[in-house]
Amino acid sequence: MENCVGCHAEQAERFTGSHHDLAMQESTESTVLGDFDDVVFEFGGVTTRFFRRDGDFMVNTADDQGQYHDYLARYTFGVFPLQQYLLALPGGRYQAFSVAWDARPKEEGGQRWFQLNPEFNGDEPDKAFHWTGRNFNWNLTCAECHSTNLQRNYDPASNSYDTQWDDIDVACESCHGPGSLHLKWAADPQDISPELLGKKGLTLNFDERREAIWQHNPQTGQPERSVAKTTETEIQACAACHSRRAQIFDDNTPAQQLVESFLLSNLDQGLYHADGQIQDEVFVHGSFVQSKMYAAGVTCSDCHDPHSLELRAPGNGVCLQCHAADQYQTPKHHFHATTAGSQCVDCHMPATTYMGVDPRRDHSLRIPRPDQTLSLGVPNACNSCHQDQSAQWAADHVQQWYGHVPQGHQQFAQTLHDARNGSQQSPDDLLALLTNESQPVIARATAASLLQSWQQPEVIGDVVMALRDPDPQLRLGALNAVAQLSPITRWQMVSPLLSDPVRTVRIEAAGQLLDIPPDQVPADKRASLEQALDEYLAAQHANADNPSAQLNLAVYYQSRNQLALAEQAYERALLLDPYFEAAYVNLADLYRASLRDPDGERLLTEALERIPQAAALHFSLGLLQVRQKQLQQAMVPLARALELQPDNQRYRYVLAVALNSAGQREKAIAVINQGLALAPGNQQLTTLKAQLQSSPE
Repeated sequence: MENCVGCHAEQAERFTGSHHDLAMQESTESTVLGDFDDVVFEFGGVTTRFFRRDGDFMVNTADDQGQYHDYLARYTFGVFPLQQYLLALPGGRYQAFSVAWDARPKEEGGQRWFQLNPEFNGDEPDKAFHWTGRNFNWNLTCAECHSTNLQRNYDPASNSYDTQWDDIDVACESCHGPGSLHLKWAADPQDISPELLGKKGLTLNFDERREAIWQHNPQTGQPERSVAKTTETEIQACAACHSRRAQIFDDNTPAQQLVESFLLSNLDQGLYHADGQIQDEVFVHGSFVQSKMYAAGVTCSDCHDPHSLELRAPGNGVCLQCHAADQYQTPKHHFHATTAGSQCVDCHMPATTYMGVDPRRDHSLRIPRPDQTLSLGVPNACNSCHQDQSAQWAADHVQQWYGHVPQGHQQFAQTLHDARNGSQQSPDDLLALLTNESQPVIARATAASLLQSWQQPEVIGDVVMALRDPDPQLRLGALNAVAQLSPITRWQMVSPLLSDPVRTVRIEAAGQLLDIPPDQVPADKRASLEQALDEYLAAQHANADNPSAQLNLAVYYQSRNQLALAEQAYERALLLDPYFEAAYVNLADLYRASLRDPDGERLLTEALERIPQAAALHFSLGLLQVRQKQLQQAMVPLARALELQPDNQRYRYVLAVALNSAGQREKAIAVINQGLALAPGNQQLTTLKAQLQSSPE
């Protein structure tokens, strides 16, 4: 940053003290906000002490085995409304400690230590979410977005890190890219290549707002951009951190398309509600791209100053930059006589609190739909304020105000809700959403990924079209839909994407074709397959500290019948995360394929001692016991799996089949009926019930 201040003093002044500037700092008297004056915090049977030693900031607390140690809090992490501390562990690891400092004023409940995830650290802590585990590992999950030009430098052989950075915080080059050629341009513009001359030596320019203004259209009554936005430069750069995504490669630069290095999440269950409202921490991008504002050309810096990160105007002012006050800042629009409820964000950007004290606003800018709370169980902005009233009360008021139920821009809630709950009897609604170009691409990509349960020709035809769509996120969503298809059909549909212009698409395409034997690939396609597989393997090795990458490597080796390498990769995944359910399930399956079911049973039994609430492990153990013809014994884990996940229709189907095979047909039908009560349109359960009722006793 020092090299930038000379010419960009105004921007540097706004940046100084911003959340980007303070994203991560060395622990000093001036940076540490928490009370380390020999303070004790107790929670869940663990007593944590914050103290000083020879000028260092120290934490004495329990590890995942209950043993107490002193840990050095070497760095601060974040600043407001909470501050975490990075504790140094052996092997170059830093863990974001789960007891954080509430930085809010005391009168707002702050200036205290508090437990970030109390649901996982009570009297019987879930060790998968213990602060020493991978979910709190700074090197893997946090560092990339809190520092500039970070290099994780993980060594699989020693299972250790030598993580480095250029700037400890989110500095200028995090967004603008390398500045060396810009400095060269500033000294002598003719001393750089012609292609960079127009960009002043930078890898990109944030010029999407230049020459563009928002103006009122008297015909529609709506604001519109004076010139169409034709690029995604700014949103792509911001979303590299402000999105829910998996990082595929470390070589991302602001000049790259976002999907070159990241795999963006869709509107997946657990991350978003069925209507697209934020549920888990999803970091803005996935909600904003659902919005009518995004579709109209609004970009991040229309509302936020990119250097201070503050809103461009206080209160409603940021919205009134575009929306006429006499049309929107009036009780005729917001139906509230007082300040509370009359702010634009109250209705259109309701907040969800994460990390205990951090309210974050939904950026999908949707119309409140309390009627969907009644029909779909999703939250609504009205009851987020009027918590003492019912959703029916809110829905009645909306109906009274408008004389009808306002529909809004997002038209996919019912479709995603039905698909998630297994109540869709046909793929028609998903196909309609997939092909509806008026709806957000993220919703259409979600619809594509949910089509994997259907294999009818019309479904396959639309999925093929989605696989050829210009938008890479839609192509990636469609790739999820082909997983259940036969190898030959999958090859025909997916192989053209092995030469896709976007690297992540090529990698995901290769991942869908791992089970295709190389000697069965047409000669003219072998080179593209091998190149895509090389990229696939490079992506996994680039993320060798991520247990999911080790799982992917294991699946690759297993598909090539390199079972020793596959077993080694599964074991590395479990070394990185001893609570990784999928690695246990897959390793047990490898043992099955190697005629080592006793090893699989031992593995699953040990895993269940560690993760007794893991439905997938109970189910896997039940299947193993079925194979061993221990049908009565298998009923226990199969039933337990369904008890833990009653909406999992595969678990229900298998248990019903097992019960019937054991001569307990009435119990089997009862299990099916319970499932049909949850998902009346489930075709598999309906067919099984008919078969059981029609077959002789």
